[in-house]
Amino acid sequence: MTQLLDVKNMARWIRRDGAEQILMRMTQYLEEDFRRWERFEKTPRIASHTPLGVIELMPTLDGELYSFKYVNGHPSNPARGFQTVTAFGVLADVDNGYPVFLAEMTLLTALRTAATSAMAARALARPDSRTLALIGAGSQSEFQALAFRGVLGIEELRVFDIDPAAMEKVRGNLEPLGFRVHLAASVDDAVDGADIITTCTADKARNTILGAEQVRPGVHVNAIGGDCPGKTELEARILEEAGVFVEFTPQTRIEGEIQQMAEDFPVTELWQVLTGAAAGRTDPAQVTVFDSVGFAISDFSALRCARDATAGSALQDEVDLVAQPDDPKDLFSLVDVLSPVG
Repeated sequence: MTQLLDVKNMARWIRRDGAEQILMRMTQYLEEDFRRWERFEKTPRIASHTPLGVIELMPTLDGELYSFKYVNGHPSNPARGFQTVTAFGVLADVDNGYPVFLAEMTLLTALRTAATSAMAARALARPDSRTLALIGAGSQSEFQALAFRGVLGIEELRVFDIDPAAMEKVRGNLEPLGFRVHLAASVDDAVDGADIITTCTADKARNTILGAEQVRPGVHVNAIGGDCPGKTELEARILEEAGVFVEFTPQTRIEGEIQQMAEDFPVTELWQVLTGAAAGRTDPAQVTVFDSVGFAISDFSALRCARDATAGSALQDEVDLVAQPDDPKDLFSLVDVLSPVG
């Protein structure tokens, strides 16, 4: 039987353990897997684009477990009563190919994106970072805030979105959790005094959400909204003047902020920083950019974390996903056409 963690029980797990604690734990899983990056099979995600959005498959394996995530991205969905992003994922046993764990990944992707951001910031931002600017107040905002507090201790937030209701939503969700939230009047206001800037907007376009003149020396930019061809958030000059770090270079050159740059534009993969194979921040005044598009290994880590944290509990159900006849060569026996249907 395949173990299932569905939407209801994913939410129950988050309530049981607390989102912030889960994000801290997931960051550990992510760092463990990023440190063994070279063991994984890696390929850019398989994307099918339509005028309304994209549907993607994100596979990887480490020799023992295989995983994939199905995920969509449809920026116009909220106006039609749907979420921008939905997802589910699978872990399978490489030995026999059987799926062993199936999970909803709309909530789980929000957790893994925030945990990945916090892991990167811990490696790249200045240790004295205390204030986070959130440019874009959508579904990812609260998870980002909780991850940055859990991993870096940040409690001061400066939030801007073109939708005032979205900003009020963030304040309403986070102030009761102990955050100090400033609702900014503009991007300039939001980034004023910020040590870390997260850009996370939904519009599928070549936008300049953040300009070079808005990024002061020493800031770490967590660019997570540009995640498909034709979608960017940063002025190219920011990239030219910063140290740029990515997950998997071939995918980021297609989908990330660096799609604006020449094919030989220099970047460093984050796993190299985490293992000590490459330098991260080299100077307190350096601007660092994590050009994150989301990669399959992060989903692999998130699925492992969710599976382990809920194993042996009532949060996991068994689902009869794989046909298993008594004789593995006699699949037809399961339909037994001679028996009456009743």
